[in-house]
Amino acid sequence: MRGPTSDRPGGLPFALGAYIIWGLLPLYLRLLHAVPPFEFVAWRIIFTVPLCLLFIAVLRQGAELRRVLTDRNLMLRLFATAVLIGINWLIYIAAVQDGHVLATSLGYYINPLVNVLIGTLFLNERLSRRQWAAVALAALGVSLLAWGARDTLWISLSLAVSFSLYGLVRKVTPVGPLPGLTVEAALLLLPAAGAAWWYGQQPLGSALAHDLSQSLLVASAGALTAVPLLMFAVAARRMDFSVLGMVQFLSPTIGFMLGLFVFGEPLKPVQLACFVLIWAAIALFVWDLLALRRAVNRGSAS
Repeated sequence: MRGPTSDRPGGLPFALGAYIIWGLLPLYLRLLHAVPPFEFVAWRIIFTVPLCLLFIAVLRQGAELRRVLTDRNLMLRLFATAVLIGINWLIYIAAVQDGHVLATSLGYYINPLVNVLIGTLFLNERLSRRQWAAVALAALGVSLLAWGARDTLWISLSLAVSFSLYGLVRKVTPVGPLPGLTVEAALLLLPAAGAAWWYGQQPLGSALAHDLSQSLLVASAGALTAVPLLMFAVAARRMDFSVLGMVQFLSPTIGFMLGLFVFGEPLKPVQLACFVLIWAAIALFVWDLLALRRAVNRGSAS
């Protein structure tokens, strides 16, 4: 890939960590299938805010947080990302709880293709011929899967577009990962608190009022939200958006496997074909990146 250099090297480990956590998230969400999606998202936000503030204090990033809070332009951008990630969370959680794990997997298979498109159109990132061939293979695989899942395609497209736009805005917003996430969660805190209060007044009561194990699981949503999003924000700042998009295939592949082997969703022939095409695309993309790196190393050595 030939494009603008990333801000700093070392984004790949953060991207891998974030996508592995997100890939395994359906296991956690199925344990909370009795909690309504709106209420769960509300508690997810409520428990994320104090955790982020704790990180801010420990890492001494209070000055950076104050800078963001006093910059109107940055606050507007983070308001947009807060809305996008809130929509993404709600659709994802509702889909998993309704048994549509493969539909969410498809959404995050489409997401990297949207990332590649955004990277080439808006960030001046250019792909080699082999990389374009990899994108074409992946697009063919996703198209096959989408055709076989037309009834839940809206879930997949909503997840893909909302998270791609979130990643784009965060990439071009000059805010550190931790202060940015803290502001995003804080902007959503008031409606989240209102939703949690409303559910607490219903006959079933609050999700925290049932038993200790469920309460602890709900409370852990803060860490499971903050940690992978912080890792993703670091990766988005340090990596080309197109490369980040291809690495993202790891997360839906884990979800795909969970849907098949853990949750017992049926595997159709079209899904198997999609899986083979996408992994062929990933292999081709990685091969080209390694070949490019070897060529650069040979050039610098000479």
